[in-house]
Amino acid sequence: MSTRIAFLKGHGTENDFVIVPDPENTIDLPPATAAALCDRRAGIGGDGLLHVVRSAAHPEARSMAAEAEWFMDYRNGDGSIAEMCGNGVRVFARYLQRAGHVTEGDIAVATRAGVKTVHLAKEGDITVGMGKAILPEGDVTVTVGERSWPARNVNMGNPHAVAFVEDLDHAGHLYAPPPFSPLSAYPDGVNVEFVVDRGLHHVALRVHERGSGETRSCGTGACAVAVAAARRDGADPAVTGTPATYTVDVPGGRLVITERPDGEIEMTGPAVIVAEGEIDTEWLENTTP
Repeated sequence: MSTRIAFLKGHGTENDFVIVPDPENTIDLPPATAAALCDRRAGIGGDGLLHVVRSAAHPEARSMAAEAEWFMDYRNGDGSIAEMCGNGVRVFARYLQRAGHVTEGDIAVATRAGVKTVHLAKEGDITVGMGKAILPEGDVTVTVGERSWPARNVNMGNPHAVAFVEDLDHAGHLYAPPPFSPLSAYPDGVNVEFVVDRGLHHVALRVHERGSGETRSCGTGACAVAVAAARRDGADPAVTGTPATYTVDVPGGRLVITERPDGEIEMTGPAVIVAEGEIDTEWLENTTP
């Protein structure tokens, strides 16, 4: 390992990430290392880590290399591995553009939830093809304190429980994962979205992200919320034959989600690179066991 590792810092609607470019997959990033980098007091700070690797160089992505040159090896803020991160994909694509690996237009990004298509404008927002939602059957309940709500189970490549509430303050502090039942619905934990209506096809959310706590935004969560809202509102595109578009306000900004009649979902929102620098590996080695 070299004595210094390059990094960047970026965010999508204030869902922020440490970016570690590593095209040939030569940097070891065990959970403790990823968590140290994401630590907001002793590290760089981020809701998650984007490890930028060529698909052909990563054992989990080699099968996707013919479709997508680059693999988003995503880690939660606690260092655990996650399948997908919608805001992270936009920031990942913005980094590739900034580094000169891609230009504006459509690009493919490999993730643990499959290959995602990203449309990069030369400037402005980025649109990501998020794939189709899966809606597992069965009742789910989410609880905060003495309040409980029915929740819609939506899988966007990662699991979500979407609860519609009267007031976002009812979500509480969201430091710890909100209890849910039955436990069998989410054996590996779940991202929980609390949602209120703001207007016609316009909602707002707060979210507890599995492995990160409350975050300022969650892209897959915004998609899950739009899908759940469309079903609640009788606007399922597969039934109506008309795309359903929802504006989703998150604490860090705004995302626009469209679900098409064929089930494909598109998410549009900003992605910003705010800083770059170098990590001292001696520091990193001293902060991890």
